[in-house]
Amino acid sequence: MISRRTYLKLAMAAGVGLAMRPSLLWAQDRPLELITRTIPSSGERLPGVGLGSSATFSSTARSEDLDALREVFAALVKEGGSVFDTAPGYGASEKVAGQIANELEIVDKLFWATKLNVAGRGGTADLDEARAQLERSFERIGKKPIDLIQVHNMADIPNQLGLLKELREEKRVRYIGVTTTFSRQYDGLEKVMKREPIDFIGIDYAVDNLTMEERILPMARDKGIAVLVYAPFGRTRLWDRVKGKELPDWAAEFDTQSWAQFFLKFVLSHPVVTATTPATSKALHMIDNMGGAMGALPDEVLRKRMVAYIEGL
Repeated sequence: MISRRTYLKLAMAAGVGLAMRPSLLWAQDRPLELITRTIPSSGERLPGVGLGSSATFSSTARSEDLDALREVFAALVKEGGSVFDTAPGYGASEKVAGQIANELEIVDKLFWATKLNVAGRGGTADLDEARAQLERSFERIGKKPIDLIQVHNMADIPNQLGLLKELREEKRVRYIGVTTTFSRQYDGLEKVMKREPIDFIGIDYAVDNLTMEERILPMARDKGIAVLVYAPFGRTRLWDRVKGKELPDWAAEFDTQSWAQFFLKFVLSHPVVTATTPATSKALHMIDNMGGAMGALPDEVLRKRMVAYIEGL
């Protein structure tokens, strides 16, 4: 539960725009239940939609005016979200997010997912820098243990994943994993999933990007690995595709009233996906995104219809 003091902080940070809940923004005629998913290695449940910190979030984090990001975090928590994905490689995102979360007193309300990536060949200097990067993340976030740390873009898996295993043994991190959004690394990702005792993977997946359905998602199911999805909007690709287009009427069959919810519900309707974390720097977009984790999800027939509809645009 959120304390009264924290709620007031969130309300102040959110400003006037957050006076409306998604049910009012999208004219729903009934309350919608929040969709949660289970982490296979523990049974812990997470809200299906969270917040990423690349792209526009990262750009805003570099500015001196952080009010917009305060509003985004306030929206995330007030609407029932918790998953926040960041990385030291996303500019000021990790540092600024830690600062804001501590100001709003919501550090322990968030499921913190950050990453480790030190470029190099895995020598002693690289390992020392990797350890230093991890310690900076602990300092910036201010949560012990950190919920999830993943090796970013498959960087030096033997050494950097080895460090994360040590942290998990020491109970400084709860879950570990690896990420990639590059097709050239998919074979390597599959090998890591087969051989290593990881809890999570982070991948790209969208209604117009179905490659992960062929091997990676089935393997995650079989190996009991949780899945975070990045780029559910194809970065900007899907927005370009639907620009000026009306949402189809049949989207209402799965409680969808915006293109963002359409894209997010497609991703979340895959039973192996644990959560998706689109980035945003606008509170109203955060509220809209959280609508993607509420109410009904498309069944397999509707999923195929969604794919065909987007392909036909």
